[in-house]
Order: sequence, then structure tokens, then C-alpha cells
Amino acid sequence: MTLAYDESRLRAALPEAWSLETAVQWRPENPALGQCNVTAAVICDLFGGEILRTRLPEVWHYYNRIEGRRVDFTDSQFTAPGALFAAPERYDDEATTREAAMTGIPQREYDTLKAALLEKL
Repeated sequence: MTLAYDESRLRAALPEAWSLETAVQWRPENPALGQCNVTAAVICDLFGGEILRTRLPEVWHYYNRIEGRRVDFTDSQFTAPGALFAAPERYDDEATTREAAMTGIPQREYDTLKAALLEKL
């Protein structure tokens, strides 16, 4: 299923869709925390585009390229209270796969986020 892409609408809906059920790192004061993998996969599945990644200390950070433009829907996690990492100084924009993004992510977290996001949209 492909929906009409509207970045501002997605940025407004995602914080309401994220929860402890979509990523165990989620915190009310930093709702995007730990949500990058699952969010990149859901966004790609719903709106097309590509999944990209950038190396952070000890982890990969996942995000999307939609309509030829980089979009990091979880970038607020770097500046909100409880941030685990600083924002990337530069993005590597390394193309990757949905499977790589979903490594270690339980299917139930994906299913929960997708359903919650569709409800908010």
C-alpha cells in the first residue's frame, strides 16, 4: 500500500504513534528515542523511497530518502532530554535494506507502529 506523502503531517503524527510498544527505549520526554529503525521501515513500506543509514558511536542510525530528499523523522531524539547520541555531524546516506533496518526489531513493534501511524493519519 502506498499513501500520499506529506512530511509535515507525518512529523505531527509520528510522536503520537511512537510508544514503549514500538521501541523499548521510548520515553515520554524523548518519544523518538530508539525509534529510527522501525520508523524507517514503516515509512519506506507506506510511502516508498529508500532506507539510508549513518554510523553513530556503536550503532547505526536509520532514516529515509523520499522523492530524492533525505528525511530523518527521528532527528528530534538527538536534542530531546535523555538523548543517547549527538546528532550526526554529517549524514553518510549509505543505502541499506529494510532487512538491515529491522535487524533486532520484533515484528510486533513494527506492526504496532504501522497501525498507530495509520490511525493518526
